[in-house]
Amino acid sequence: MSAKSVVTSGGEIVVEITISGHPGSGTSTLVEAICENKGWTSLNGGEIFRQEAKSRNLSLSEFANLCANDFSVDSYLDDILKSKMVETDGPKVMESRLSGWWAHLLELDCIRLWIEVSETVRAERVVGREGISFEEALVSNNKRSQKDLARYEEMYGLNPEERTPYTHVIDASGLTKEEVLTSALKILEEV
Repeated sequence: MSAKSVVTSGGEIVVEITISGHPGSGTSTLVEAICENKGWTSLNGGEIFRQEAKSRNLSLSEFANLCANDFSVDSYLDDILKSKMVETDGPKVMESRLSGWWAHLLELDCIRLWIEVSETVRAERVVGREGISFEEALVSNNKRSQKDLARYEEMYGLNPEERTPYTHVIDASGLTKEEVLTSALKILEEV
């Protein structure tokens, strides 16, 4: 498969790259760096989540509980993301845990990148970001991953960590954010 963009009937280019990974893997940092480097636009699945929580006058934790108990809400949010992926003049970079899967299932001819980072490194990043202990971060990350995996399997029958939909994987555990960007830009240049 070539990793060129899907072109709509009007000739406009759709998504160039999807970026997925566990919370704390650096996907948001990478998206921001790619967009700055390339002058591209992006859409973050977490951004859609936050906007929907705000529109419902719910805190993020209240909205997360709603999503956990009502799969139709998660499905609705995923449908928004999928529609943005094929929107004329839509974002060039899409980031979410399932964006690679959606691009794969929609048969979008784009780069689908998974950022792999060890549990230890992800926990250290959460400690720095949220100011909690390493042990709390490790437990929190594991619980979130297990909950998300169970939900995605029940809702869609898929595991976001399965490598099937991804065209590329970067193991970023020992890399700086600049090195991850360099690796991602190299992948983009190869296509």
